[in-house]
Amino acid sequence: MIAENLGSMLAAMVERPEKRVLTGPDLKAFHKALSNPVRRDILSYLGEHGAANSTSVAKALGESTGTTSYHLRKLADLDLIAEIEERSTGRERWWKSLMTNIYTPPGLEMTPDEREAAVKIGVLKMTHDLNLVVRAYAGYDAGAGWNQIYRAGLRMTKEQVASFAEEYQALVHKYASEPGEHPPGSRQMAVRLVMLPDDGGAPPPDGGP
Repeated sequence: MIAENLGSMLAAMVERPEKRVLTGPDLKAFHKALSNPVRRDILSYLGEHGAANSTSVAKALGESTGTTSYHLRKLADLDLIAEIEERSTGRERWWKSLMTNIYTPPGLEMTPDEREAAVKIGVLKMTHDLNLVVRAYAGYDAGAGWNQIYRAGLRMTKEQVASFAEEYQALVHKYASEPGEHPPGSRQMAVRLVMLPDDGGAPPPDGGP
């Protein structure tokens, strides 16, 4: 009960991040960050632990401080992390995750190379998500309740779909906590929502694509 109350208190303290829309040019840089395993690991580490410097990140990832310093600066250039100036002294720079809600809207106009970057980002995400699904099913019985799987089919209008997605995002934010201030007994959980028409490719009633 204490852990549940603490989790609710922390969630209430977390400001919901503004949605950050990635434009076509941003996607090229974003793909460059995500395609590098060291940068992916750095983002995961900061998301879990909050503040860190190149030394602590290097120790956790088994990399040199020179390597982590370089990648931290590159991630800062993309506004995925930010320096904590009040904690930085001399050559020791501290960093934090910006916890941005990154989103690329459908139908965005892109150049061919920007579109290629977007597709490659999608492939990275899809590969990761497929692995998560396999792990969820494979470990369902042995997961002691940590693995949860729900599937449903609903008849919805486009407006209801948008409303459902908005309520889902609000629910996720309700249980969010600041990096480094997670409630006792908590574990990092992977949560995904996928919504798409399942009507055999029939044209939508509004005449859209």
